[in-house]
Amino acid sequence: MHLASFIEEWIGSDLPVRIRAYDGSDIGPRDAATTITVRSPRAVMRLIEAPGELGFARAYVAGDIEIDGDIYGALALRSAVTDLDLSLPRIWRLMRSIGVTNLRWVPPPREEFRPRGTMHSRSRDAEAISYHYDVSNEFYRLVLGESMTYSCAVFEHSTDTLEQAQANKYDLVCRKLGLTSGMRLLDIGCGWGGMAMHAATHYDVEVTAVTISGQQADLARRRVEEAGLEGQVVVHLMDYRDVGGGPYDAISSIGMSEHVGAKKLDAYFSHIHDLLVPGGLVLNHAISRDRPLGAGRIKRSAFMDRYVFPDGELHEVGKMISTMQANGLEVRNMESLREHYARTLRAWVANLESHWEEAVSQVGLGRARVWRLYMAVSAVGFEDNRIHVDQVLAARTPPDGRLGLPLRPVWNQRPVDASQDQ
Repeated sequence: MHLASFIEEWIGSDLPVRIRAYDGSDIGPRDAATTITVRSPRAVMRLIEAPGELGFARAYVAGDIEIDGDIYGALALRSAVTDLDLSLPRIWRLMRSIGVTNLRWVPPPREEFRPRGTMHSRSRDAEAISYHYDVSNEFYRLVLGESMTYSCAVFEHSTDTLEQAQANKYDLVCRKLGLTSGMRLLDIGCGWGGMAMHAATHYDVEVTAVTISGQQADLARRRVEEAGLEGQVVVHLMDYRDVGGGPYDAISSIGMSEHVGAKKLDAYFSHIHDLLVPGGLVLNHAISRDRPLGAGRIKRSAFMDRYVFPDGELHEVGKMISTMQANGLEVRNMESLREHYARTLRAWVANLESHWEEAVSQVGLGRARVWRLYMAVSAVGFEDNRIHVDQVLAARTPPDGRLGLPLRPVWNQRPVDASQDQ
């Protein structure tokens, strides 16, 4: 029995993509925008070993499956792949079709990662962060653009470029925090220094920025030096648990709390509370779940956990707010940016695909495939309301309850021009 016949039996013949198999069979429209090629029986074995998205991801990363054309078309089959009926009789038929000589265990691609040690210990967090971020600064530049900003942008207008939208985001954070000249800002999880540099340049604040990624810290320091901001921005290679030097007037945490872990979240916000001056503000910008699900951790068998964000944990925004308030931080505002992250990710996918050969030369074909798949899957997840991203603004309210904030938010003003950051 040809593989295409099995596919038709599993998911039907009315497909939005064309699927070609190594045995010469095919299914789906010949003029489809997406063609999925099953290049080897190893792809079938991977789905038998790990049914669902992990098996499919392993096959794609290893090159046993190829996706040509529009990758989003392939994602239209995600639910069908996840729900594949691999009952024992069907598995036996499938295994007979691929031949006895191919019935062997296929090891995962070398890109698959399992961190060691105690969950969210300093050493394990450093290992997990290094796996994801210490890849290649040039690779990140190709994907993220010149801003080197690895978080959701804010598109004030449909015509905004990615660079403008990232400047919009940084400026929105600065305005929400009420930054003014001479204030002290702590930026936790500073990436390549974009937020710190924007705040210092446009709001004349002193910034302490921390990351546990060695490559991020090195490039952030060079960028700070090139911008002539050495006197205003200091970048530390440091775990957030070791940050001192307070009190700070404001704290930004952009794309950081997803790496903290459910069991450490109380301690994280308690530490932030203690680092803030009474009356100071914190802005937490984080990807979140669409609903509470226990601890909120990505399952160990999932593609994201083994190939993208080891030990990553997403929390529903209500839990995030409750945790902040339980640790002395009065929540003042919450804003969802779900649609904005979908646009951001689609722009990153386009960047990667347009610089594909350069990207592969930086990180290898397998890692480039991981990124193409993960960003496309994430974009669709935001569009389909399966994952969110939120900004939560909170204050360390003094005992007398007087924060001195405006009666109504005043940050919805025209953002700065991204050209000022070049």
